[in-house]
Parts: sequence; structure tokens; C-alpha cells
Amino acid sequence: MHILAFDTSSKTASVAILHDEIIIYETVIKDGLNRSEVLLPAIEKACLQTGIKIMQIDLFACAIGPGSFTGLRVGVSTLKGFLLATEKPGVGVSSLAAIALSAGKCSKIIYSIMDAGRGQVYMAGFKYKEKGLLEQIGKEQVLNQSEIKYDKDAIFIADGAVRHADIFWTSEKCCRASFVGLLGRGKYHRNELLDPDVFVPIYLRSVDVQRRKSLLES
Repeated sequence: MHILAFDTSSKTASVAILHDEIIIYETVIKDGLNRSEVLLPAIEKACLQTGIKIMQIDLFACAIGPGSFTGLRVGVSTLKGFLLATEKPGVGVSSLAAIALSAGKCSKIIYSIMDAGRGQVYMAGFKYKEKGLLEQIGKEQVLNQSEIKYDKDAIFIADGAVRHADIFWTSEKCCRASFVGLLGRGKYHRNELLDPDVFVPIYLRSVDVQRRKSLLES
């Protein structure tokens, strides 16, 4: 199975192509350009480098949030376009789950954290269950950085944009497309597929959505 995975949820963007669980191509873009300017050229380059055409992709996987409002819109719109054009299946992956996967398999709870702006973060807990499946514990949250309670028995993985003097990060990672692809493959085999007509990004902060809508309507 050929999987095209991409992420535009944070300050970096990434694209990966996998063959089953093998990552055969990945690029991370950190140039700060608008995600709409870099995503499709990066996907085109990935296909050229691997010799795999879009119609040869068996599954499309995209990080659908939480994260940057604009970035998520670009990623989700691109995913919907591919699903409608190719009639191939697609999956949506939590950005926080993709960051948590970078910690590797362990028995501890993994707290995944992303910058949400305005001194806040997106956060969720994950733990490996039976058969090595990474499962989310509780709901994704929006917190002030000062509200994060450190647990010495847990692993904290934060994206590089998060900074707080009173918090110890076990590691700093970004949401990478390869992790999105690996998690997406699992969702495909569990038949957790997206309906391109109805699925939407995970925004978490409704105030951002309402503000953006008011700007578009004015």
C-alpha cells in the first residue's frame, strides 16, 4: 500500500510517502511561507522523487488538528481535493497523536503539547495499549502553559514553538508527515475512514473560528 501523508498544522509543513510501514520519502519545510504556497509543490516533488504518481496512491492521510487555523484549512482542503479526484480512501490523524508517536513505544503516559498562541497550548495524553496501539487518554484540551502540571512518571513531548521556564520537556518534536502516515495506516485497517463531504478539522478553540468567520464576512 502506498500512502501519501502530509501535515500543515504547525509552523512547519511536511510531506511523506510510505509503502506500508516503510517511509520511502519525507521532507519537512521550515521556510515560513504560507502553507498554500508550499504544500502542493512539495507533494509534486515527493511524487517525482519516488516515481509514484498520485493515481498510484492507495491511501491519503492528513493531520486534521488541533493546530494553526489557516494551516488546517489548507491541509483539509487539499485532502478533500485528492479524495474527490481519485476516489481513494482518506484518514484524518490527530496532530497531537502524531507528536506523541515520536516518543516511541513505552509504558509511560505520553503528554503531547503544541503551541496554541496567546500563551496557551493544545495538550492530550496518550498511552500504548494492547497490541502496541497508541490510544488517547481523555479529551484534547486548550490550557494556559502555567496550568500544565508536571508528572515525573510521564513523558512530555512538545513542539519546538512551546516555551515555558517552569516546565520540563522530555523532548521537542514537530508533527511529522511520516508519523501521520503510520497512524493513518492503522486507522485504515480499522476502517476509520473519512467522508470527504462532511469531515472538518479539529479546531478546539471556537473563538478563533468565530473571529476568522467575522473577518471573512466583513
